Amino acid sequence: MKTRVVYTNTGIGIGTILAMIFSWTANQSLLWLLIHGLFGWFYVIYYLIVHY
Repeated sequence: MKTRVVYTNTGIGIGTILAMIFSWTANQSLLWLLIHGLFGWFYVIYYLIVHY
């Protein structure tokens, strides 16, 4: 019997939301908000490629 651990779910995670909130607080820019939200997902993809 195999056990599988799932680290991510579909949708926007708490980390992405926090990055977007902090970005908005610091810059008041929708462009930067979107960029910081996307970079969070790039890091998740990078982590999966490097560690698995």
